[in-house]
This record gives sequence, C-alpha cells and structure tokens, in this order.
Amino acid sequence: MRLTICVAAAFVLSTGSTQLAAKSAPFEIKHTSWSYVDPGKKVKARETIDADGNYIENAVSGKHIDHGTAVMKDGKACFTSAMTKEGEICWTTLKHALKIGHSFVTTSDKGQKLKVTRIAYTKLEMPK
Repeated sequence: MRLTICVAAAFVLSTGSTQLAAKSAPFEIKHTSWSYVDPGKKVKARETIDADGNYIENAVSGKHIDHGTAVMKDGKACFTSAMTKEGEICWTTLKHALKIGHSFVTTSDKGQKLKVTRIAYTKLEMPK
C-alpha cells in the first residue's frame, strides 16, 4: 500500500513539475512570425524566423524590407542583416514564450523601442 501511495505521489509531483516547465518555457525566436510597424520605414511589417534561424522581413504590402540570420544570445534575440553593414543588433525578450496574438515592447541594444505582436507562423519567401 505504501508503495502505491509513493508511486501515486511521485506521479502527481512529476506531472506538476512538467506542467510548470511547460508554462515557463523559455523565449525562442526560431519558427516564429511577428508583426510590427517598422520605425525607420514607417511601414507595417511582418517578420518570420524559420527553424534554421534565417529571417525575412516584408512590408504587409509585400515589399521586401530585410533578411538575414537570427539567434538567441543571453536571453536576447539578435539579428544580423544580410542587406546592411550594421552588424548584429540584439533586442530584449520576455523570459517565457509568448502566445499568438499577444504583444510586448522590446528594446534594442541601441535603445530603440518596438512593440511586436506574435502572429501565426507564416513562411515568407524572398522576392523574385
């Protein structure tokens, strides 16, 4: 009987910790899509980061804005454009995953603020 109670208690504890881990999953940039207003170009944009860490940023109108690579470093989302010589620019993130439809304000290493909204993953393609 004690063994049954111990096994049941262990199961409950392990299930609870699994649920806790799932709720506090770390922020991940790969395989996500985002919408925001590009502050430099004053245009509504969408950005998708694929599973390999490549990103494409297009205006909602379809015009290509930027592309390059994205990685997570020290809890920040860091982007390196293939179109500019700015080098890597990192942005603050949350400590947990963000659900689709939710927004937050991120800040770049240069102090620029940007409100981003997580949207359903949309595969973007380079313009032809």
